[in-house]
Amino acid sequence: MEDNVEVEIRSIQLQEPPGGVSSSSPARVVIFADSKSRERAQRRRAHIQFATLCWTLYLSGWNDSTTGPLLPRIQRVYNVNFATVSLLFVFACIGYITGALSNLVLDGRYGFGKVIVHSFLRSLFQVVAYCFESAAPPFPLFVLGYAINGVGMALQDAQANGFVASLRDNPEMKMGILHAVWFRAGAFSSPLVATQFVQKPHWSFHYLCSLGLSLVNTILLITVFGWKTQDECLAQIGVPPCEKGNSERSQFRQVFALRAVHLLAFFILVYVGVEVTVGGWIVTYIIDIRGGGPSSGYISSGFFGGLMTGRLCLLWVNRMVGERRVLFIYALLAIGLELAVWFVPSLVGGAIAVSMIGILLGPMYPIAMNHARRVLPRWLLTGMLPTFT
Repeated sequence: MEDNVEVEIRSIQLQEPPGGVSSSSPARVVIFADSKSRERAQRRRAHIQFATLCWTLYLSGWNDSTTGPLLPRIQRVYNVNFATVSLLFVFACIGYITGALSNLVLDGRYGFGKVIVHSFLRSLFQVVAYCFESAAPPFPLFVLGYAINGVGMALQDAQANGFVASLRDNPEMKMGILHAVWFRAGAFSSPLVATQFVQKPHWSFHYLCSLGLSLVNTILLITVFGWKTQDECLAQIGVPPCEKGNSERSQFRQVFALRAVHLLAFFILVYVGVEVTVGGWIVTYIIDIRGGGPSSGYISSGFFGGLMTGRLCLLWVNRMVGERRVLFIYALLAIGLELAVWFVPSLVGGAIAVSMIGILLGPMYPIAMNHARRVLPRWLLTGMLPTFT
C-alpha cells in the first residue's frame, strides 16, 4: 500500500503543475533546466554551423582573387596574349553557370548537406581543379581546371548563402559577417600569398595552398552537416523548417517565372563583372601601363581589402541614407575613381584609388543578398541564389 502511494506521489510531481503552483516545484525546475540546456546546445551547434560556412566562404574569396597576381606570370609561361588568357575567366564563368543551374535540380533531389559535401559535387570538383592547376599542365587543361572549379564554387556559394538567409536570428548581420569578414578576408589574403609565388620557379605551387584549404573545408562540411537536408540542419538549431510552396511546377519554372530574379541577376551580373575585372586585371594594368614591379600584386590585396572594409565600415551609411539610394551614390563615386585610375599617371595614386573603389563596391553585394531574402520566397532561396550570384 505504501509503495502504491509513493508511486502515485512521484507521478503527480512529474505532471505539469497548475498555474497556482510555485515556480520552485521540482517538475518545473527540471523542465526549465532541460529547456536551458537544449537552448545552449542549439546555440553552440548554430555557432559551429555558421563558423563552418564562414570558412567555406573564405575559400571562395581566396579562389576569386588568386588569378589576378598570377596573370602576368601565366601569360609569360604559356606565351599567350590577353584574349587567350582571358579564357580563364570565361571558362570559370561557364563552370559557375553550369553549377548554378544544376543546383536547382540537386538541391531538391539531395538536400542542402548532400549537395554541399557530396564527393562528386564538392570535394572532387575542387580537388581535381586544384590538382590540375598546381601541376601547370598545358594551357587547355589549365583552363579546364578553372571550369571545374567554377562548378564547385557555384554549388558551395549557393548552399551557404541559402542556409544563412534561412536563419531566424539576425540573418542580415550574419550575411554581412559571412561576406564582409570571411569572404573578403579570403580575397584579401590570397594575393598576399600568390604574389610570393609569382617570381618562384614553381609558381603554380600556389594552387597547392588552395588544395589544402579545400580539403580542410570538405572535412569540416562533412563533419558538421553530414548528409542531412537543409531543414534537418535547421531543426538541429531550433529553426522551424521552411514553408513549402504549393505550386506543382518545377523549381526551374518557379524561379524563372519571378521578375525579381531577373532584375537581381542583371544587377549582380554587372557588379560581379566590375569586381572580377578590377581585381583580376588591375595587376596587369599597373605593370604594363604604370611600370609597376613584381610587388604590384599587393594592389589586388588593397582592392579586396577595401571591399572587406566597405562592407563593415559603411553599414551605418547604408542605414542612414537608405540601401536603394546609397547604391547610386557608391556607383557614381566608384566611376569617378575609376576614371582617375585611367587618366592620372600615378602609380601610388592609382593604388589608393583602386582601394577606395573596393570600399565603395563593398556594400553592394550584401545589400543585394538581403534584398533577395526579403522579396523572394523562402522555400526557393537556395535554388534562386546561384541564379543571380
